[in-house]
Amino acid sequence: MTVDRIGFDLPVVAAPMAGGGSTPQLVAAVSEAGGLGFLAAGYRTAAAVGEQIRAVRELTGRPFGLNLFVPAEPGDPAAVAAYRERLRPEAQRHGVELPTVIAPDRDDWEAKLELVLADPVPVVSYTFGLPGPAEAGALRAAGITQVGTVTSAAEAVAAEAAGMDALTVQGPEAGGHRATHRADTEPGTLPLAELLAAVRAVTGLPLIAAGGIADGPALAAALRAGAVAGQLGTAFLRSAESGASAAHRAALVDDRFPVTAVTRTFTGRPARGLRNAFIDRYEPYAPTAYPEVHHLTQPLRAAAAARGDLDAMHLWAGTGHRLARTGPAATIARSIAAGAAD
Repeated sequence: MTVDRIGFDLPVVAAPMAGGGSTPQLVAAVSEAGGLGFLAAGYRTAAAVGEQIRAVRELTGRPFGLNLFVPAEPGDPAAVAAYRERLRPEAQRHGVELPTVIAPDRDDWEAKLELVLADPVPVVSYTFGLPGPAEAGALRAAGITQVGTVTSAAEAVAAEAAGMDALTVQGPEAGGHRATHRADTEPGTLPLAELLAAVRAVTGLPLIAAGGIADGPALAAALRAGAVAGQLGTAFLRSAESGASAAHRAALVDDRFPVTAVTRTFTGRPARGLRNAFIDRYEPYAPTAYPEVHHLTQPLRAAAAARGDLDAMHLWAGTGHRLARTGPAATIARSIAAGAAD
């Protein structure tokens, strides 16, 4: 299956939002509306991902996608240990223990590849890097459309060489993790429209635009810049089918959080979220170590979420967060697509 054969009725892709934002219901709703919904496999076991795939298939016969996190190189243990000490007062305040030993974590990569090869999904996308030649070849032989997420023209060249069928071009406006192929890469700041042009100059692959798209005019601008569709995440966080917590939903339109910031404080990788006190306190000290920092801060984030402490939670959000609306995801998708056509 190629991107052309997916047959977008709406040029809208529901971004994969790992950690709970993406649900089978959200994925199915956007696909049923004529767009393309994406499940997020990140942080889930292969078995849990299989259950979510089955749930989507029970809800829709339309094409949908699955996003995989490409395993990262291990971070510096000494830097992680130093950050743990820096976070000790925060842990005491929340009454939690921070892990002292963090085991290597490949996010169940091999098992997830086996899962999609045994029971292929229509589309697989990759974040944080690219599959190896044998891995990409196996999925290609299974008829799976593969989409590489890129943040620069250089990454786009590498993705095409790896055999990707299409590219998700992620601009700096995007919420959540920047998809740089290396954790230690400082993400670029070229605005999405200019980044699309830079990527188009080096590849003829279909491009899906991602980053700050939350209304019709933003989607229209991405389509004019050469994208075949826009990928929206934050725009769906307040939808009826979203898995985002009530606190996260409310924070998106809370006057206390007017701006977003790119930070390594929560996971060790650059990610855009609502700027809060945790980011302000710890950004200068956060090491480049993913997923080690993700595991280190997990108890803190869980405790903050349980208490609804918005100043200590990771509140991923793109620059268009103020435009996120409530209602059925299908209605939101259709409305944004209609606004782009006006």
